[in-house]
Amino acid sequence: MLSQGLWRIILLMASFTRRTVLAGACLSGIAAAIDTREPAPNWWAKTLDGDKLTKDSTKGQPVLLQFWTTWCPYCRRDQDAVESIVADFKEKGLVVLAVNVAESKKKVKQYLDQSPRSCKIVLTEDTNLVAIYAAQAFPVYVLIDGDGYIAGRQNGAAGEDALRALLKKAKLESE
Repeated sequence: MLSQGLWRIILLMASFTRRTVLAGACLSGIAAAIDTREPAPNWWAKTLDGDKLTKDSTKGQPVLLQFWTTWCPYCRRDQDAVESIVADFKEKGLVVLAVNVAESKKKVKQYLDQSPRSCKIVLTEDTNLVAIYAAQAFPVYVLIDGDGYIAGRQNGAAGEDALRALLKKAKLESE
């Protein structure tokens, strides 16, 4: 017969991610070999250029999400690093989506006229990614590997070296 504490853990497992369940299991002393990689949720996005992308359409390609705003000085500081990543990893199939959070299309286009970007730009209204990852401080980077699993996350601007270290989690390295 299962103890009352174990039943509570089992009931909670239905509503939490595998990583959360693993942490709870470790704390309660019933840890087992569990794969802690989380599959990325099903997502969709339409770029400013009209391209439609989904988790399924990018299968086999790593995807780097950058959640950003036009008013964020740290996002601006990291923009050259993101541009370098786009250039260096384009041939390796990396898809970079710069997801602007909660700003109008007009505001974003004005910004892009002054500071063009080579990655794909997505607005909050054209994706479910903002709701999924709930970024509240910027920038936030999420890396999804080619198998559709979350390979890593970086909160805040840390420059090009940090982005390259993040990409290594999806086995992406430049020559």
